[in-house]
Amino acid sequence: MVKVLIVDDSAFMRNALSSMLSSDPEIQIVGKARDGLEAIELVGKLNPDIVTMDVEMPRMDGITALKHIMETNPLPVIMVSSLTTEGAKVTLDALDLGAVDFIPKNLSELSVNIVKIKEILIDKIKQIAKKGLFKKRMRPVTAPKPIEIPKSMPIRTTGHRRIGIVSIGTSTGGPKSLQEIIPKLPKDFPAPIVIAQHMPPNFTGPFAERLNQLSQIEVREASEGDVLKSGVALIAPGRGHMRLKRPRGLETVVTISENKEEFIYRPSVDALMSSVAEFFPGRALAVILTGMGNDGFKGLIEVKKTGGRIFAQNEETCVVYGMPKAVVDAGIADKVLPIEEMAGEIINSV
Repeated sequence: MVKVLIVDDSAFMRNALSSMLSSDPEIQIVGKARDGLEAIELVGKLNPDIVTMDVEMPRMDGITALKHIMETNPLPVIMVSSLTTEGAKVTLDALDLGAVDFIPKNLSELSVNIVKIKEILIDKIKQIAKKGLFKKRMRPVTAPKPIEIPKSMPIRTTGHRRIGIVSIGTSTGGPKSLQEIIPKLPKDFPAPIVIAQHMPPNFTGPFAERLNQLSQIEVREASEGDVLKSGVALIAPGRGHMRLKRPRGLETVVTISENKEEFIYRPSVDALMSSVAEFFPGRALAVILTGMGNDGFKGLIEVKKTGGRIFAQNEETCVVYGMPKAVVDAGIADKVLPIEEMAGEIINSV
């Protein structure tokens, strides 16, 4: 049984989350708090497995309560956030402080089929609670020292062809994992990087800005027609699916589709990986990180069929071992790595 504490100053939101989550027989709502002070008190009394935490509340806000909980009684906390740009920045601060994930304040704004919202939320709560919280995740986020590439290091290849692109897909827990990888890459990283991180539209821009501030390479939210360049990481915007295209005789660029298409999540990791396989056959290094479900699996099969390489994050360092598990269980991962080793292995492979 997963014990959940709901923290929100809105009675409507407390009741909505409670009704949704308690419909599952494996979830028990052990308490509800109206502000951060009540939350801290109830965490100590009720010992929940997981907390949903509103950001803006009277007396004590969610960020202050989160800091206190992480210092005194650390456990998984999911932030309940506004999907505004300002809400995105506060939510990213919360993830840096130790929150494992976030859900939108208005659940109807999720970029998934409305019928799927309840199912996804319940699955997320159960999987995160089951995994618990790594103490390592609670360290403050600072820009790690980039890994140096020795000048004498030979170029690694896939077959006889050099890696031409690094593509990364992730979901729940992805911001933390990406912050363990991208800031470690050196300024002269010799390949372009494309990233699909499941995030709402107003979140991917601020997240790209934050990664850019922490990193030696350039990181930005992708726009239609952006040219792929070595040492530049493009993050798919939350409003659409990112793919590659190569106009005849011209350089490879990204294209953004805002159509829902057949994918549950937007941006879709499958859409990106399939496109990478098409335009960089045998020259792609694809990385699949923490996340629920199996988005990316179909696209990674295409990468593998065309001779690309696949790295997967290991179970121990994932917030949710779903997306990497699908790849590992299928036997198509070339390497399964803890997140702290991923950057070094990527550098060794390009």
